[in-house]
Amino acid sequence: MSKKHKEVAYYPGCALEGTAQSYDRSTKAIGKALGLPIKELDNWNCCGAMEVKNIDPKLQTYLSARNLSIAEDMGFDSVMAPCNGCYHNLKKAEYDLEHDASSREITARLSNKAGHRTYKAGKVETIHALDWIKDSVGEEGIKDKVKDGLKGLKIANYYGCMYTRPRHIFPEKDQGPGSESTSKPHYMDDLLDAAGANSVEFPLKTACCGGAHTLSDSDTSTKLVLNILQAAEASGADVIATECPTCHTGLEMHQIRAEKMFGKKTKVKILYFTQLLGLAMGLSPRKVGVHENFSESLPLLREKGLG
Repeated sequence: MSKKHKEVAYYPGCALEGTAQSYDRSTKAIGKALGLPIKELDNWNCCGAMEVKNIDPKLQTYLSARNLSIAEDMGFDSVMAPCNGCYHNLKKAEYDLEHDASSREITARLSNKAGHRTYKAGKVETIHALDWIKDSVGEEGIKDKVKDGLKGLKIANYYGCMYTRPRHIFPEKDQGPGSESTSKPHYMDDLLDAAGANSVEFPLKTACCGGAHTLSDSDTSTKLVLNILQAAEASGADVIATECPTCHTGLEMHQIRAEKMFGKKTKVKILYFTQLLGLAMGLSPRKVGVHENFSESLPLLREKGLG
């Protein structure tokens, strides 16, 4: 087992304590099963999400920087964020603090006013849950823990748009063999294939699900999701694996809405990649929160011997 990212501070963000509790549950469950200790950030705050960023991007930088400061105070050099939005915002804050003097000045002023250490760029690395597992145990570590595995379950791996964009805030990606790719990400494919899945060729793995438009223009979001669902089915997938709570919820809810509003029915199921890894390692569907998903995948899982 690699020592890199073996011990990380865990930043669940707002979604994993709200609509994405099954992601939180399954992330903690597989961490325990893989022997990867995680410690939740003390007194963490919202990263600023899309709402704050759209009103005052420098306030969003401060909010994310405060979380990084907490991790530093707790003695961690890595923060693991399973949510693409949180991951993106913490990475963007890191970039802004390194390259923009105004961001540094405002973050310092707000930090002093709030009475905590001002975070300096370069002290804490933000990683995604995919990096956490890939770098700490890798495919071989997954294979060692797999029991019956995913038994050839056909999976379309969906990364969403914020995992790879904008490229400049992810300097560790696109660094040659073994690194993650921004144009064709593969970490989720690698891990689930190691767990016995059959990852299908899926052209929309980084397409936008319309999450930011769900409240302002639901029809656009539904159409964007429908494109993803239909492409997954055309690729032969039984399941779409997700690694972002906004994407996951959007796929589930707009799958229902597409049938009700547009008469377009799709049958592909939606599961978090952490749920799939947990099932492959012999954890029960309830242990990884499958019963909390809107997508009713238990009949399929039982048919495949995974329920």
